Amino acid sequence: MKYAVGFARFWYDFVIGDDWQIAVCVVVAMGAVSVLAYDDVDAWWLLPLAVFAMLSLSLWRASRRSQPKP
Repeated sequence: MKYAVGFARFWYDFVIGDDWQIAVCVVVAMGAVSVLAYDDVDAWWLLPLAVFAMLSLSLWRASRRSQPKP
């Protein structure tokens, strides 16, 4: 049982990591690309765009937290 718990904790930390919101956005974007591809829409660009947007948002939030409060 100890190995199963360790395995589950590893995957949780690997997928979720520091920011659960990025993981949720990537999963939603992958689902959207899957739905669009099923409907024969060329939506390969959606996933890189979503990752870039979430990376930008994450960096913006981190920079706001590191600035001193006036």
